[in-house]
Amino acid sequence: MPSSLITQDHIDTYQREGVVLIKGLFKNHVDLIRAGIERNMAEPGEYAAENLKEGEGGRFFDDYCNWQRIPEFVEVVNNSPAAEAAADLMQSQTVQMFHDHVLVKEPGTSKATPWHQDGPYYFVEGQQTVSFWSPMDAVTGATLRCVAGSHLWEKPVLPIRWLSEQNFYGDSDEYMPIPDPDAEGMPIREWEMEPGDAVAFNYYTLHGARGNTTEQRRRAFSLRLLGDDARYIERPGRTSPPFPGHDMKPGQILREDWFPIIYKR
Repeated sequence: MPSSLITQDHIDTYQREGVVLIKGLFKNHVDLIRAGIERNMAEPGEYAAENLKEGEGGRFFDDYCNWQRIPEFVEVVNNSPAAEAAADLMQSQTVQMFHDHVLVKEPGTSKATPWHQDGPYYFVEGQQTVSFWSPMDAVTGATLRCVAGSHLWEKPVLPIRWLSEQNFYGDSDEYMPIPDPDAEGMPIREWEMEPGDAVAFNYYTLHGARGNTTEQRRRAFSLRLLGDDARYIERPGRTSPPFPGHDMKPGQILREDWFPIIYKR
């Protein structure tokens, strides 16, 4: 049976479209997450990035893999409803933590987040995956946008570096070119959201985000979680996040001392 937060309609939509809105998933943790984001920005990790070129207005900050050193994020990972919701959506008996991600677009940041799938950047293969993207400020314009059904495409989308726009792994026929969903009339899902609402999407769902041309911040917190069928896979180059020294072999379940099980049926 689904949890009280997740309905059968949520599950059916997630399985069919690869994306669904979960109202209020982090509603009881908004202040905690906001404090964690401020701590993260004041004390950036080794993967922190500023994603604007010289002359572009605003600020687009992101950072990931910090949850074990930021106590507010530890609390959210261990005590929010996200893990149980993930198990429902993925139809998985277990939920494994992969990583956290903070993305902040300050007012006047016109740059959009490029269209991409998360999966090709990761050393993970499997259909039982979920990312939760939750704004900590009300969003009407600076929203996340997802292409419904793209998690079922035959080929993954070519990963690129956000700032340089270079191919992440060099030339490879394993990947399809990045489409233009607006020009190509693809079914795009986006919602106006309140702080603590969350968009859940599969690692292979094509997504991007609008720039923030409003006068308020757009702080977003993401959790990337894994289900029963997730396995380590080698990519043509250094993945993002890289997790150096992991010593895993293709086909293995991700090592639980680095990627702990945070929920079991």
